[in-house]
Amino acid sequence: MIQLTRLNGKAFVVNAELIRYVEASSEHDTCVALIGGEKLNVRETVPEVVRRAIEYGRSLRAFR
Repeated sequence: MIQLTRLNGKAFVVNAELIRYVEASSEHDTCVALIGGEKLNVRETVPEVVRRAIEYGRSLRAFR
């Protein structure tokens, strides 16, 4: 799970394994599309969302 921030400033957590793609929506927000078709607009940049998802994946492999 990774923590992200909605455009209204509220933090929430999303399952990083359900992310289908991430794209810049505008200069100030990013769209995170999930496998089920839901799209979430967040404050984090594309590189930051990717970094958090990679960090999450690495943390899973560390427990093996």
